[in-house]
Amino acid sequence: MQAIDKAKKIAECLDNKKGRRITLLEVGELTSISDYFVIASGGSAAQVKAMADEVTEKLAELGYTPVHTEGYHVATWILLDYSDVVVHIFLEETREFYDIERLWTDAGKVPLDFLEA
Repeated sequence: MQAIDKAKKIAECLDNKKGRRITLLEVGELTSISDYFVIASGGSAAQVKAMADEVTEKLAELGYTPVHTEGYHVATWILLDYSDVVVHIFLEETREFYDIERLWTDAGKVPLDFLEA
């Protein structure tokens, strides 16, 4: 599976758990960390964890496991690193505070068709 397809699958998983403000950024030209960032918010720590669980479970079914995970127990900002795709799942207030999209303003925003329907 190509990185863009994996990133879109992750975005769909986040949408399945009612993730808010799901954003897909193409960062490969700007950093060697990853090709894509998927960013989403949840309204509670329980929802943030549920979103991370959904991504982890659905990608495991496709044969992918994160190489690194951070923040699961606190659940204000969970990071799932799939090497070519890094997932940032924030509690809404935490996302506002860190404003990660502002830090990556030069990244291309990839449209997500299922959000426009």
